[in-house]
Amino acid sequence: MATGSLLALLDDIASILDDVSVMTKLATKKTVGVLGDDLALNAQQVTGVKANRELPVVWAVAKGSLLNKAMLVPIALLISYFAPWGITPLLMVGGAFLCYEGVEKLAHKFLHPGAKEETHKEADQQDDKSAVAEAVALEKGKIKGAIRTDFVLSAEIIAITLGVTQGKPFLEQFAVLAGIAILLTVGVYGLVAAIVKLDDVGLFLSQRSNQSVQMIGRGILYSAPWLMKGLSIVGTAAMFLVGGGILVHGLSPVHHAIEALAANTGAWNSISVSLMQGVFGIVAGIIVLAVVMLAKRVIR
Repeated sequence: MATGSLLALLDDIASILDDVSVMTKLATKKTVGVLGDDLALNAQQVTGVKANRELPVVWAVAKGSLLNKAMLVPIALLISYFAPWGITPLLMVGGAFLCYEGVEKLAHKFLHPGAKEETHKEADQQDDKSAVAEAVALEKGKIKGAIRTDFVLSAEIIAITLGVTQGKPFLEQFAVLAGIAILLTVGVYGLVAAIVKLDDVGLFLSQRSNQSVQMIGRGILYSAPWLMKGLSIVGTAAMFLVGGGILVHGLSPVHHAIEALAANTGAWNSISVSLMQGVFGIVAGIIVLAVVMLAKRVIR
């Protein structure tokens, strides 16, 4: 009888693990789009950091990302149990924040086009100690900004995963959410680390004796800066696409209007929807930025 109970228990565990595996795969498929944006945004955040500090910065952001998810998973489970209606409004706040950050970044570049050059001129006139302090402050700012952005994207990933596990037992929900949190953090930041060290790989290969290997290395060295610039552009665009998408899905009239407009584009339907969501994200970001600037003026 004891043997029969043990076999039944093992069968139940195997069934639960199978369910968890299936739900994890489904959640991963549904979050692929967010993962692409997460990757672009985080690779973008490392641009401008000294070469010997790239991996430490990626590691610091990865730890912050794990901490974000460690907070979000229990919060998501509590909201799902006690106030499921609160998930969409919270996501929309996060979406609005992403749009605001994107517009603020663009506005800063257009309103202060000489800021970067002035910073370099000032840095040349400062002593080494001041330059080091400035570099440390810049690095800390980049890490904080990346962790803030990661929080919003992680919240969307957790919310999507929660939708996949809806109606399942608590332990299964927790297992899937925790598994997705760890798996995606390791995957995204592993890729970010690989991307930011591409130039080192290119330099290593370019110094080999084999001519073919040297050519590959030179090709990597040539393309690495362009890849980072491209990721920076994609990362900023991703803020509007993801943020606008979250806002549109939370506003039914806007969502239906965009779908109706995109219906006439035929094969380009999904691209049209994404572009319109991005435009909505830009408009939302401009509104939020205007409100924030007005609030700052009033407080001053």
